[in-house]
Amino acid sequence: MLDYDLHCHSNVSDGTLTPTELVERAAGRGVTMLALTDHDDTDGLEEARAAALRHGMAFVNGVEISVTWRKHTLHVVGLGIDPAYPPLVEGLQQVRGGRSARAQQMSDELAKIGIAGVFQGALKYARNPNMIGRTHFARYLVEAGYCRDVKSVFNRYLVTGKPGYVPHQWAQLAEAIKWIRGSGGVAVLAHPGRYMVGKNSMGKKTMTELLGEFVSLGGQALEVVTGSHTTEQYGEFARYADQFNLSCSCGSDFHGPGESYRDMGRLPDLPLRCRPVWQSHSLK
Repeated sequence: MLDYDLHCHSNVSDGTLTPTELVERAAGRGVTMLALTDHDDTDGLEEARAAALRHGMAFVNGVEISVTWRKHTLHVVGLGIDPAYPPLVEGLQQVRGGRSARAQQMSDELAKIGIAGVFQGALKYARNPNMIGRTHFARYLVEAGYCRDVKSVFNRYLVTGKPGYVPHQWAQLAEAIKWIRGSGGVAVLAHPGRYMVGKNSMGKKTMTELLGEFVSLGGQALEVVTGSHTTEQYGEFARYADQFNLSCSCGSDFHGPGESYRDMGRLPDLPLRCRPVWQSHSLK
């Protein structure tokens, strides 16, 4: 089992644990290398690095950037970034800028079907109000009794075609990769299997086109083992990585106890054909 976890979230974005609590959980589950990859924000990195140092754990500066590609929302993880790199700082500020307006619109849409006050309710789950998003809405709707868990809220209210979903224009793929690479980081396409399910999902042809463009723009790695992937998808995306000469990454995509696809650490091994990202690149 892998003891590296290169994709997880704290309450600086939409996780439930502080950066320190997240590192402590990772250490308790045997993780020896951890990357904190909060959505569109790097404010938790300093705290998490200090906690990792106390536990003797290798720590990697990370971020997960929201991207709009064609009609799809993608996530690109940056590993080994310099969080002080000015274009990255400015780019993330731009991406975060539209979140509050989108959240208010989501709340207005839910009010039309009789669910009022969701914006204010969600705010208490957002440590950083500028990072308010769908996960904070989902936690409030569970608390208010509309669904039994966060995943059910997404399926019923917050995905494409549902009453609380509001589309948004995030960063361009080229921008996200440029910010990551310019800061000295490695650009990783996160959880690709999630883009091939649900409404407006990609087929294999579109996935091939995405990966071709990703590589041509400077993308370097593909997340093969991740919390939302099945065992079959580990092999499928290992083959894509081989086809496009991409390194392979892994991560739990942990957000909090009881609401994540899987817990931190103890991830399945990468398929044999994979070139691990930590061997192909220097992560810091």
